[in-house]
Amino acid sequence: MKRNLKLIGEQTNHVFNQNTKITQLGKSGNVEEAIKLFSEMTHKNTVTYNSMISVFSKNGKINDARQLFDNMPRRNLVSWNTMIAGYVHHDRVDEAYRLFVKMPIRDRFSLTLIITCFTRIGDLEKARELFDLFPHERDVACWNVMIGGYGKKGRVIEAKRLFDEMPDRNVASWNLMLSCYTRNGEMRLGKEFFKVMAIKDVVSWNLMVDGFIEVGDLVSAWEFFEKIPYPNVVSWVTMLSGLARRGKILEARRLFDQMPIKNVVSWNAMIGAYVKDYQIEEAARLFREMPNRDSVSWTTIIDGYVHVGQLDKARELLDQMPYKNIAAQTAMLAGYIKNKRMDEACQVFSEITARDIVCWNTMIAGYAQMGRMDKALNLFKEMENKDLVTWNTMIIGYALTGEMDKAFKIFDEMKIRNVVSWNSLMTGFVQNGLSLDALNSFKLMANEGTVPDHSTFACGLSACANLAALQVGKQMHNMVLKSGYINDLFVGNALITMYAKCGRILYAQIIFKHLDKVDVISWNSLITGYALNGHGKEAVQLFEQMVLKGVLPDHITFIGVLSGCSHIGLVDQGFKLFKCMTEIYSIEPLVEHYACIVDMLGRAGMLYEAFEVVRGLKMRANAGIWGALLAACKTHGNLKLGKIAAKKLLECEPHKTSNFVLLSNMQAEAGSWDEVENMRLLVKVTKAEKQPGCSWIEVRNQIHCFLSNMPMLPETAEVYSKLKALTSQIRSLDCESDLAFLLDNL
Repeated sequence: MKRNLKLIGEQTNHVFNQNTKITQLGKSGNVEEAIKLFSEMTHKNTVTYNSMISVFSKNGKINDARQLFDNMPRRNLVSWNTMIAGYVHHDRVDEAYRLFVKMPIRDRFSLTLIITCFTRIGDLEKARELFDLFPHERDVACWNVMIGGYGKKGRVIEAKRLFDEMPDRNVASWNLMLSCYTRNGEMRLGKEFFKVMAIKDVVSWNLMVDGFIEVGDLVSAWEFFEKIPYPNVVSWVTMLSGLARRGKILEARRLFDQMPIKNVVSWNAMIGAYVKDYQIEEAARLFREMPNRDSVSWTTIIDGYVHVGQLDKARELLDQMPYKNIAAQTAMLAGYIKNKRMDEACQVFSEITARDIVCWNTMIAGYAQMGRMDKALNLFKEMENKDLVTWNTMIIGYALTGEMDKAFKIFDEMKIRNVVSWNSLMTGFVQNGLSLDALNSFKLMANEGTVPDHSTFACGLSACANLAALQVGKQMHNMVLKSGYINDLFVGNALITMYAKCGRILYAQIIFKHLDKVDVISWNSLITGYALNGHGKEAVQLFEQMVLKGVLPDHITFIGVLSGCSHIGLVDQGFKLFKCMTEIYSIEPLVEHYACIVDMLGRAGMLYEAFEVVRGLKMRANAGIWGALLAACKTHGNLKLGKIAAKKLLECEPHKTSNFVLLSNMQAEAGSWDEVENMRLLVKVTKAEKQPGCSWIEVRNQIHCFLSNMPMLPETAEVYSKLKALTSQIRSLDCESDLAFLLDNL
């Protein structure tokens, strides 16, 4: 009998030791070793199964945990709670709740677990329903979870009401209620609550310090910090981090040097502060002095070197890192991509064994930004778990390369879309000259129920501006007013441009004046608007106001103001501004600036001066420059220079027949009919290769597009029928010869 008892005791101790070892292996992440030990055990008890379920769930193998749970020979209350805890840890609410409902018996811990599950995902109504349903199973921990849930969602009043109903409170209860105030910026109420707290500890003081830091009140934060009876390392780090985040680097360093005990978090906070302030050498000095480093330490300093562009040093540290961290590797990856060193980025990417979604998205975005969409697509196909960022990145990438058919295909394949998806598609359409498609997307987005944001409106208004679709733009303006985005700078700038391009410069001016704040884009939009509508003097005056306000002009500003000078013949003013651009603001002239100068001289009849400007260019003249000179030659009847300009223009745009027509008209006016006939023959040859002409008209808030190669529609036939009838009536009048002349010219 004694011998049997001894054997049972030894067996029990052996099983206990093995169970403990399984738990330890799980905590260290050695899941395979834990599985091997579990499989080799000849005697398993319920604790053994519970330990193994915990190992699976804590190491991301929740399905394996459930399979083991279902195959258990016997289950106790701990088994059920352990399985539910696994689901809670992975936010798998439905499975956790179904298991909770099936439980043969529950305890207070079971209730706390399931309520925790619902509060973590923000479903406070379901959490409160369960809380109220089991009043006898509620303990202090359960009340605390419910209060914490209300606090995280900012429902401070409900949290306080529940706190006041609590039969018993511990220090965690008081601190949770205090955190409801401090984490939601209610520092006046937090301060009052702090004064009446029945129980306080160092956590209470730390919450007050952190709360004041979050609202930017460093003075009050410092006052509380100095009054903490027994500050712990968290107190010091909280104050240190607050000073660092607010740019108080010297004060943060002084506090760091005073710390009685420095843990790795305090060192990391100080290094992070120097990195954020671009003091990389000081950050590196501290990094070298650290007694112990963790993955955050290495990641922070590597990221710091990446941000200041010292990529080789960052890579050197990454290679020295004792244990590779995906955050550090991704930071290195992003650094190479930012500096367009894609081969090295690809090498880092290949070295990452356990790639997370951020790592994949960073690499795909890198290829997309470089226009290497074939590489981006290969990674996209290889990637198993794609998120919205992945899909949106592909849309943006194809839009950048002008492949809108592929961008739309990606968009169409998306099972879930967000506002960024729609914005990416619309922006792509606008950037690639497909403004009608952008407006159609805006309409489809509304039909799908996606709420537009400021970027959506800015993009939609840009499309209206490109099409001069005033009525649609006005409708969108009304939507902006209702949505509350009227003071958004991007939307405001888009409204200015839309009204200006639609010829409503007064409306554009009103929008500009009523913006809460303006930037250089706002000024540029209005200056360009004045220029487009022939108000050159107002464009120059607005430029002068801009300079007086201390806003630095950029190259677009000068394109706008030079264009204004061109339209009304302010030659001297234009040259003065051009000189100002190069000598005062050190802006290197672009080909667009020279096009404005050529146009300005050409309009003023100074054709040879304009030609000399073109000849003296250090850069290759584009179609805009030669087109401006050709138009001026047409206006002033200079066939000699016109031929030269036309020849150069045809080299730039060989398939644009309007250039042939312009030169042909000049030759006709000069009586060179043989050359006119030759030009017409050339036009016929070229027409087969040219892009179809496009025009549109806005009728009853709808934009209708017409292409020159569009098949005849019933409505089109009706229009032509009416046109023939009108022509017949006109011919019967005494103006037939004038009509023939007009039609020939058309």
